[in-house]
Amino acid sequence: MNYRHAFHAGNFADVLKHVVLARIVDYLNAKPAPWSYLDTHAGVGVYDLAGDEAERTGEWRNGVGRLVGRRLGAAAETLLAPWRAVLAEFQAPDGALARYPGSPEIVRRLARKDDRLRLCELHPKDRQSLAAALGRDERAKVVEIDGWTALGAWLPPRERRGLVLVDPPFEQPGELARMAERFLAAHRVWPTGVYALWYPVKDPAALRELTEPLIAAGVGKLLRVELLVREPSDPRLLSGSGLVIANPPWTLADELRSGLPDLAAALAQSAGARAAVETLAP
Repeated sequence: MNYRHAFHAGNFADVLKHVVLARIVDYLNAKPAPWSYLDTHAGVGVYDLAGDEAERTGEWRNGVGRLVGRRLGAAAETLLAPWRAVLAEFQAPDGALARYPGSPEIVRRLARKDDRLRLCELHPKDRQSLAAALGRDERAKVVEIDGWTALGAWLPPRERRGLVLVDPPFEQPGELARMAERFLAAHRVWPTGVYALWYPVKDPAALRELTEPLIAAGVGKLLRVELLVREPSDPRLLSGSGLVIANPPWTLADELRSGLPDLAAALAQSAGARAAVETLAP
């Protein structure tokens, strides 16, 4: 694996993914029973925005950088609240942000004492950094295992409730079809879990490789959430990102429909920026 997320940490795609992730965890926390979290491609727990990788691309400036110190509409702020609460723990007294939390750190900060995290990372350096960021937190365990393998090996969890984030690097062709295949296998053994499947938007037509197998299999309760920062015109260029969410919390769709347009406007880079929330039905 050559992909290093440090070059892209805090960009507009991270913002969408982490806002939705934190909101789902907030829903899980509304009930007292413990939950589990599986991150198939965890990356690094905390990213240095002043580091060489982040500075080389500067992508975070058009992502989280646009939202620090800026308030959006009421519906958007309700949606962003759990993510902003974690972000505030990394901000200096003047509001400046030098480090950005990745998905494992966001979930860890929101988790309660009996909740459990299992984090998969194959890249040696990133795995070491993630383990160091977690410290001695006994709720979280970092494992050197392929995330696709973990979907088959670690589900269902002993907890009855939980969340799985599938966020591969998309280094290989056919990753969307592979995601659909592995998700369906996982869903068969644990149909009640919440799954969040992240995907990049370069060629919108390619998304059918993910959604069509899921619809054909009759998976119920599927929500597609997408945020574009520009009109897709070049398949080599990342124009946006999205999540297919299985078993979403029941009010999440309405919250996203109310709050995402404001977020899309704040992150827009050119004409065609927009948000979409769609229920996928057989």
